[in-house]
Amino acid sequence: MLQKKNKKIWGIIIALVFLIAGVFLFGSRAVEKLGKRKLVVNSLWAFDKVARLLPIQPDTKKEIETINRLVQYLSQTDNQTRKFLILLQNNMELRPGGGFLGQYAVVTIRNGKVISQFVEDANLLDQRIKTRVAPPYPFRRMMGIKRWKFRDSNFSPDYPENVVKAEYFYRLAGRRSDFDGVIAVNVSVLEKILELIGPITVGGATYNSQNVVLKLEEKVEKAYLYNENLNTQNRKWVIKKMAEIITKRLMSINNLPRFSKLMLEELRNKDILLNFKDPALQASVEAVHWDGSVAKDWGGDYLMAVDANMGALKSDYYIKRNIEYEVDFTGEKPIATLRITYRHTATHGDWRTSDYHTYLRVYVPQGSQLLERKMVSYPNVQEEFNKTYFGFIVHVLIGRETHAMIKYELPENIRVDNYRLLIQKQSGAGLIPVKIRIKTRNGEYFQEGVLKNDLKLELEKNRDG
Repeated sequence: MLQKKNKKIWGIIIALVFLIAGVFLFGSRAVEKLGKRKLVVNSLWAFDKVARLLPIQPDTKKEIETINRLVQYLSQTDNQTRKFLILLQNNMELRPGGGFLGQYAVVTIRNGKVISQFVEDANLLDQRIKTRVAPPYPFRRMMGIKRWKFRDSNFSPDYPENVVKAEYFYRLAGRRSDFDGVIAVNVSVLEKILELIGPITVGGATYNSQNVVLKLEEKVEKAYLYNENLNTQNRKWVIKKMAEIITKRLMSINNLPRFSKLMLEELRNKDILLNFKDPALQASVEAVHWDGSVAKDWGGDYLMAVDANMGALKSDYYIKRNIEYEVDFTGEKPIATLRITYRHTATHGDWRTSDYHTYLRVYVPQGSQLLERKMVSYPNVQEEFNKTYFGFIVHVLIGRETHAMIKYELPENIRVDNYRLLIQKQSGAGLIPVKIRIKTRNGEYFQEGVLKNDLKLELEKNRDG
């Protein structure tokens, strides 16, 4: 009975995950076997102070509890119909909430079974929107967009806010937005899945973890750019066929535990984001940080660098970033210097690649004062989520690097004697090397790691004070 129930749940899960991706579910036993992760962080130390730059430790017990609630929620047999909106985001074209929202799916379940599913291009939904909604400043300034619509709704780094916006535009298109959950998935998840199950062949083309995103772009984008008479509804047949093949392979006994582990990592890394209307279920998702929210109540130093590809096609596939962050406590006031290096690895431009143009927002502690900037535009300074952010336009030429630098004064409540730092990762941004240097009157230290998910650094005094 248990095996049959698990397969039933997996049928729901995979149907939701695959419309390229969607929601996941996995048995709690598989997660329990994972245990707590062994953390490996490359470190360089100076002096005798203690610092730690680590992924925020997952609370495995809470994660298992959340998984159990999700299983119970999706498999309950109460004759109630539940509807989910799945946002399919292409992070080859990075947006603040993940990737460009090119397609969406609506999946309906009842009594533990999928009873309907619908996939559509976002631009077809947008064609039904007649209301004129003014877009955020960067869309007007950098892309000449005059109306804000569904496909550009994920402009916030805070996923709950993007959910509100997506549902709002969905209603403007004449649809009912009575969703029980909204799930966002970045296309990079598909690369990880093919790495797990191996290559698949659809329509005479073979897709693997290295080429799947580029080949899908060729299949569902290029042809339609050169022939506007093609019916864009036909774009989704490849995805549907891939879903059938992937589902069959994932249902094998050997793959399920590995798929469980992969989905757990993708949730932790913010490539899958969850939002539910059920208050208890949403509270559980928030407790394990799978909700994609900006930390609004963090009391220490804070940093979140958020890029928005503005008309640079799918160039994020070629963009490599690294971050260097320095805080200097040797003066009268703490001074922070942030350096972001953008490296454009493409060798030439084509139908999907151009010079890179991004609207960069740097979220810092509320009350921070900008002092200096290099290789970025005149700043747009705003406050949001109990933070100050500096907004800049940044350009990166093909085959070149841009070294962006901003220096700012931190508020007085950021002190060396109780210093701690939270760096939040943008959904869809991939792996970003991070280096941190803290200067004090007693010396300095250096720490490095990788921004794969949110990172936290805490500084403690040595025993001698």
